[in-house]
Amino acid sequence: MKAAEIRELTDEELALKLEELRREHLNLRFQKTTQQLEKPHLIRNVRRDIARIYSISSERRRAKNVKSPA
Repeated sequence: MKAAEIRELTDEELALKLEELRREHLNLRFQKTTQQLEKPHLIRNVRRDIARIYSISSERRRAKNVKSPA
């Protein structure tokens, strides 16, 4: 998933996508442990997507804090 695609999602959609990716990461880790994982590169891709979501949600939080002066 590209960062541009993630930026198009709303905050609620981001939260759902993050939950979905975390479940997928867990399942991939289980498959790796039981030696049933055929495509090990998927773990890396999912981890990177999770990191992208965290980065973009952090950017949004910082942008909201800057716009509203205290």
